[in-house]
Formats: sequence, C-alpha cells, structure tokens
Amino acid sequence: MIKRITLIAAAAVALMLLPGCGGSDKQEAASVQSFDEIVAARRSIRDYKEGTTITTAQVRDLIATALEAPSWANSQTTRYYVAMDPEKVAAVKELVGAGNARNTANAPVMIVSTFVKDQSGFGRGNQANEIGNGWGAYDNGLSNAFFILKAREQGFDTLIMGMRDSDGLRKIFNIPDTEEVMAVISLGYRASDPNRPARKPIDDIVKFF
Repeated sequence: MIKRITLIAAAAVALMLLPGCGGSDKQEAASVQSFDEIVAARRSIRDYKEGTTITTAQVRDLIATALEAPSWANSQTTRYYVAMDPEKVAAVKELVGAGNARNTANAPVMIVSTFVKDQSGFGRGNQANEIGNGWGAYDNGLSNAFFILKAREQGFDTLIMGMRDSDGLRKIFNIPDTEEVMAVISLGYRASDPNRPARKPIDDIVKFF
C-alpha cells in the first residue's frame, strides 16, 4: 500500500514538471505579451537607467528579428554598426547633438543603421521608379521597426535619432561610401515611463474606396 501511494505521488510530481502542467509555466504563459500590448508599451525613451548592461548575444537576437523584415526583392540592404565599448558609445553620443546626448546619457548601447545604396529600388543598375534609393530608406525603416518592437518584447527600450553627424559616424565605424547613414538608435532600460503621445484618428489618415 505504501509503495502504491509513493508511486502515485511520484507520478503527480512528474506530471507537474511536464510542459503546461506546472504552476511556473502558467505564470510564464500569463506574462507573455500580445503584439498589440508590445506596440502599446513601446515608447521613444529619453531617460535610461544608469549602470545597466546589455550583452552581445542579446543585441544579436534583436538584429536577427530585424533581418526578418521585408525588403525590395529580398535585397536585405540594411546594415548595423553596434557600439558597446564605453569609449565607442561615448563617441557616438557626441555625434547625435546635445539634446540627444542628454536623452541617451545612460544608454549602454548605441547603434547606427545604414543601407547599401543602389540596390533596393533598382534592377540591373537602373532605378525601378522615381523613388530610387528612397526604397533603401524605406526598407531600413522596416528593419528598424522590427528591431525596436523586438527590443520592447525583450524588456529593452529605444530612441531613434535622425539628428546625427553622418561624416563623424563614418569615421568611427569605417562605414563605406556605398552605404547611406540613416538613424542612430539607443538601446537600454527606461528609467521612467513617459505618457503615450496622442495618435491621429484613423479617419484622418485613411481613405477607403
């Protein structure tokens, strides 16, 4: 009888350890965010926690998601230059303007996004339409959107900056002339939770036919 009770107890413990049966698994499932929740929680953060770190593996994970973004003829022309060394990070912050430097003072990672010119939006060396390299910028924006949303899912925060010294950034990272320097993205953990800016009503931006 004792042996039978022991076997039943052991079986119950084993069931609890199976995926989906344990209490911890329920808690983990409950903490999973939907896409809409991730989008709603994302902010352009201008106040980062001091003394935080982010690993190379974590950044690589974000960039792997950015690679899933669609691009013209799957050309995948977006490139990332990641500053993680404190001296390199400080050098980038000197090239984004005084306001952005203050906003990103405690961000541990600074990333420069570029795109390879004359590929996205081109066919056999010729522009496919009047947009030209604007398609490279478009694809870069899509990649960056995937990047920042994945960052939010992983608990990180970002700020996309268009004010930057592109020539200075080229020197720091040896960015070739074949690439167009686009945004600088800070990566870190928010120190405060800013309000969500109002969005325009849908009917202001769409026309259905």
